[in-house]
Amino acid sequence: MGAMNFSVGIEKIGVYPCSLSLPMSVVCDARGRDITDIRDIMMIDERSLNPLWEDPVTMAVNAANSILTDEDRQHIELLVVASESGVDYEKPLSTWVQRYTGLAPHCRNFEVKHACYGGTAAVQMAAHWLASGFSRDGKALVISTDQSRAHFGKPWEFVMGAGSAAVLLSNQPRILEFELGKNGYWTNEVSDLIRPTGKIETGNSETSLVSYLDALEATFDHFLCRVPEASDYDGYFQRHVYHMPFGGMAWRAHKTLLRRSQELSTKEAWANFQKKGLAALQHVRRMGATYSSSTFIGLVGLVEGTPDMQSGERVSMFSYGSGCCAEFYCGTICPEAKAEVSKAKLGEKLEARRPLSIAEYEAIENQRLDWADCDNYEVPLDGLDGWYERAYSGRHLLTFKGLNEFYRQYEWS
Repeated sequence: MGAMNFSVGIEKIGVYPCSLSLPMSVVCDARGRDITDIRDIMMIDERSLNPLWEDPVTMAVNAANSILTDEDRQHIELLVVASESGVDYEKPLSTWVQRYTGLAPHCRNFEVKHACYGGTAAVQMAAHWLASGFSRDGKALVISTDQSRAHFGKPWEFVMGAGSAAVLLSNQPRILEFELGKNGYWTNEVSDLIRPTGKIETGNSETSLVSYLDALEATFDHFLCRVPEASDYDGYFQRHVYHMPFGGMAWRAHKTLLRRSQELSTKEAWANFQKKGLAALQHVRRMGATYSSSTFIGLVGLVEGTPDMQSGERVSMFSYGSGCCAEFYCGTICPEAKAEVSKAKLGEKLEARRPLSIAEYEAIENQRLDWADCDNYEVPLDGLDGWYERAYSGRHLLTFKGLNEFYRQYEWS
């Protein structure tokens, strides 16, 4: 079988945004920061936070189970879980996910790590496996799942977050069909952001932002080597999704590439961004940094929030991962895209979260820090005004119970 015989792309996307939220007004009041800097420049209004009975495994499973049918489960032959929030240095997240999503045993599975690029790396590998034709009617499930560490009082505390996105890939795409071969990628070792221990997430945020923009231009240059007609950036692409460590970074990225091919004022560039990419920020603004998930959550927001979007429109996708590796690729919108992304009900899930006070937020993060590297503990399900009973009990969501001699314990709510 020759490659490129099939359409390959995203059939479904499911998002699990956690069940708690931290309004930026609360953090800004506590830290003495002007909220207009966060809301208007960083473009973030609130961030997601997971309670103590959620972890990267439960978020991944709950995202996937929100979209999978029994038929999907039988056809999935490749499962890749991307995370920089791994819970074990040996055992992959993907084995727990395979078990608790009920996937068939004839399923390759593994975990990948490359900061915020990991999810895109996994999607690209899975898409090209499908395009080979050797998968027959197989499908691939790629899940990005991450949570921030504690950052009390740090400048970047405002933009952190948590959540998971599950992307089902097949030769019957219903959201986005990839234009395989139209890819530009770039690698450059840089120690911008790191997680050197089980408790610490640190680095140089300014270095990371510069590296992001360097990678953006370098991946686009590589893309142009393969697709020279894309030098007319505004004409070639109808819509755009950029990796979003925070929403405002997408606006910076768009200006950078747009101005390579035409001279525009800031006002003109902003009007272009409003039309072609601003809708991608709508859910990210409410979740904060979602790491590898951000481009896929951005795609959901773009499709949902663009009333005049048409089937066949070309969408550019840019993914950046600290360390670093980045990729610029594209796809076309499928006829069923709007109907399919509406099933994610992401807006409803975001509205259903419980807002936290600063004291509640700090207590959760401090407890998580205290448990890091412990061998035995049980997660209490009380507190937060009975939130577990109100939001979890009887809903068949996977929850984290704690550790027994380092062995992780899970149960259904």
